[in-house]
Amino acid sequence: MNDYLTYKSALGETPDFLKKYLELDIVKRLKGISLLCGMDYASKYAYDFKCYISRYDHSLDVALIVWNLTHDKKATLAGLFHDISTPVFSHVIDYMNHDYVEQETTEAKTLEILMSSNGLRKCLKEDNISLYEIADFKKYSLVDLDRPSLCADRLDGTICSGINWTKSIAGETCKNIVEDIILVKNESNQDEIAFRSEECAKKFLDLNDEVNVITHSNNDNYMMMLLADIVRLSISLEIVDYESLYYLTEEEVIECIEDNLDLSNDLRQKWNLFKNIKDIPKIEIPKVKNKIISPIVVDKRLK
Repeated sequence: MNDYLTYKSALGETPDFLKKYLELDIVKRLKGISLLCGMDYASKYAYDFKCYISRYDHSLDVALIVWNLTHDKKATLAGLFHDISTPVFSHVIDYMNHDYVEQETTEAKTLEILMSSNGLRKCLKEDNISLYEIADFKKYSLVDLDRPSLCADRLDGTICSGINWTKSIAGETCKNIVEDIILVKNESNQDEIAFRSEECAKKFLDLNDEVNVITHSNNDNYMMMLLADIVRLSISLEIVDYESLYYLTEEEVIECIEDNLDLSNDLRQKWNLFKNIKDIPKIEIPKVKNKIISPIVVDKRLK
């Protein structure tokens, strides 16, 4: 956890205007949604994460990166809320929806969830900001850009995965990387993140390649699809319903599953496998979105 805290120290203090948004129920729920798709609860033979990093942590990180580069309240809030519609187990639900490539099916509920919060409307009114100005985070390129471009979401996700999953980067190195970034206009005249130094760009590229390998691995795809099957079966057994995945926490859904294992031998066997599997069989890995940032693209972003 110390490496993650060292990295977070480089992001600085939370600006005062943002603090009231962190107290919203729709935001606090993300503390119960893991960044790494619920695999924190899987077999320790399959995953051995260094610490627990939530979607709340990630969302705040993204907001702080955007704030530090822009001091733009609207873009910062778009960063904070970019994962607000993340369901239980995150991209596992995209797998369940057969969205292996774009992994965006769960984003459709962003506006619905934002509109459901009376507290959010009150906060936005105080800041004289329209909900519609922050709901579509994709219009803020610094928050979200297609690969191979570099945005705050991708920067933080890669760093957090490197700290927690591959364990291949130290907190001080992450701190150096985030302190090296600057805001530039790319070849499409969009705001994008660049690096001041070739050294930090190379370190981030190497980290991205390591994370790319592990997220495309047989083991990860098997476990993601296994948990997707468990959720699909739980819905068919009416243990949970699809809508609740966007409003409950992972521990709440896990409790529902574990309380109802007697309903189905198939569910009990799959859940036992998810929790205890040692030897993961080879499977046909679905084609997923390319996560590689090419060295040529990184070189273009050195300033």
